[in-house]
Amino acid sequence: MTNIPTDLLRTLVAVVDLRSFTKAAAKLGVTQPAVSAQIKRLQFLLGGDLFDRSVQGISLTPQADLVVSYARRLLSINDQIVHIRESGPRSELVIRVGTPSDFVASMLPGTLAQFRERWPDVRFVVRADSYDSLARQLRAGDIDLLLGLSMAPPPDARHSRTQEVVWVRSDTTRFDPDRPVPLVSHGEDCVYHRLVVKALNAAGLEWEDVFTGPSFGSLHSAVTAGLGVMAITRRRADGAGLTVWENAPLPQLPNLYSGIYIREGGPHAIYEQLADKIAAAILPPADDSPNLLGAAAKARKANTAA
Repeated sequence: MTNIPTDLLRTLVAVVDLRSFTKAAAKLGVTQPAVSAQIKRLQFLLGGDLFDRSVQGISLTPQADLVVSYARRLLSINDQIVHIRESGPRSELVIRVGTPSDFVASMLPGTLAQFRERWPDVRFVVRADSYDSLARQLRAGDIDLLLGLSMAPPPDARHSRTQEVVWVRSDTTRFDPDRPVPLVSHGEDCVYHRLVVKALNAAGLEWEDVFTGPSFGSLHSAVTAGLGVMAITRRRADGAGLTVWENAPLPQLPNLYSGIYIREGGPHAIYEQLADKIAAAILPPADDSPNLLGAAAKARKANTAA
């Protein structure tokens, strides 16, 4: 054996990512028996089982975990070659990036400029909207990448980090425990607002929106002026010079989850490269907050080192 057919590797990766032969078949546009046949052929070529039959569900053998890692790299290169063949060197590719955060949007240009050094014919459109709206646009193929915060761990993100959420206030903020908690936020569509309202309601505390602003700059000014308190990630609070209210007489806030998502279809390998660069630039280091999707990658690294 000299070559492994890429269609077999693509089938394996689809089964692993979707954790289902049936879902993989639907994604690849083939029947489930066809997927099973391709997996069997790949196992025959590699001379061993890929899935641990003693464990319920989709569970890889240690050897297969390494195979999947190499398969992703091969498929990424394959897709880049296909894109060059189909598009030609002068074809213009527009990548549409969505984020509900003006702060994140302001951090993107430097990374996008670096990305264009490798892909000079790429153009970018960055749009801001609520997270829910952008998620619908991603599923519909109206945007290519989504960067945002969610209240639940995102199982389908290419990159994800846990973010500690804290209360911030000013030295001039007046807080009366007998009055509603004065909130500063982007409003009801904001994930911070939903997180705070859920925590305050669960604690039986009343609250009121004292300032709703369109940009992070306006919220920063409102908090600094002492209008009210705000929830934000600790990393962003530290970067913006906001005072974290340690041991606040308010409910401790649960974590949020930063995620970078890629739409199905299109030049997926290019989207992945851009997502990786953005993650390296704006997400917390994996050592500071665990990557929710990195357990398998860490295991592959350990197996490789061994």
